[in-house]
Amino acid sequence: MASLARVLRLALCAWALLLVIGASAPAPVFAQNSVNPTASSVKEQQLLQQLDRIQGRVSIPDQRSSVLEQPAGRDWREFRNVTLRWIGGIAILGMLVLLVAFYLIFGSVKLESGRSGRTIVRFTTFERFVHWMTATCFIILAISGLNITFGRSLLLPLIGADAFSEWSQWAKYAHNYLSFPFTIGVVLIFLMWIAGNVPNKVDVDWFKRGGGLVGHDHPPAYRFNAGQKAIYWIVVIGGGLVAATGYQLIFPFYATGIEGMQLAQIVHSVVAVLFVAAMLAHIYIGTIGMEGAFEAMGSGSVDINWAKEHHSLWLKEQMARTGPNEGSSQPAVTAAE
Repeated sequence: MASLARVLRLALCAWALLLVIGASAPAPVFAQNSVNPTASSVKEQQLLQQLDRIQGRVSIPDQRSSVLEQPAGRDWREFRNVTLRWIGGIAILGMLVLLVAFYLIFGSVKLESGRSGRTIVRFTTFERFVHWMTATCFIILAISGLNITFGRSLLLPLIGADAFSEWSQWAKYAHNYLSFPFTIGVVLIFLMWIAGNVPNKVDVDWFKRGGGLVGHDHPPAYRFNAGQKAIYWIVVIGGGLVAATGYQLIFPFYATGIEGMQLAQIVHSVVAVLFVAAMLAHIYIGTIGMEGAFEAMGSGSVDINWAKEHHSLWLKEQMARTGPNEGSSQPAVTAAE
């Protein structure tokens, strides 16, 4: 009997121990359609479907930067890596092909009446300073910006990883800091030349006659013809857009979340590559595309015959205002040295 009692006591103790262990274990939860973000079996797609994004933890105050992945990010990455390259390639290379073809077929626009030996001031020193400051910043911004889109595929294989890394770092510094004088230049250009760049009926006739780029036609124009007005508004509107979106990218998450940042990058990049394409045409006309045009922003003065052929209405205004023999700091006719 004593042996049986000991066996019963051992069985009761074992049963009690099992009850204690079972009671201390957490009960399983079977919630329908629930997702445990820490479970090893959770799929990325499950998180995106239920939470619309994957978000982590950050130590900085702005919690919007904690978004690690969200569906629109894939679309943005596809745009940046594929679509943008097509847009930029077609716009920039297409413009270069058109300009080369135009030059080979028609050549530059010559000064048909020859040089008169007299010049007239077209742009003041301050105007030319603002123009060249903005233009210099734009060229560096364009090169450093295009490096972001095309550098890895075009430049990296040529110069190697170390050189490309060093170049890209300095290009980023230049891109960020030169954006400030570029923006100031765009604002000054807007204020300086807005009065002369309001469209009018003369511009319609200028476009109808092709701006005198082909043949021997010389449509009249005031200080800025219709083509120059188009460039002016491209600079003002395009420059304003790339500046506004660029500062949003330089100072992230201050004004918007990750979706707004992606939109800003799309607008910034598309406007920028189209801006570059338009400026290629502007550079062509201002250099090899038209005889005597570079002098306007080079020395600030142009030949009287050049003004007659390309800006006859402006020349009449200046002649009536200053007279042909007055030597002053204002636009006036002087003898060429």
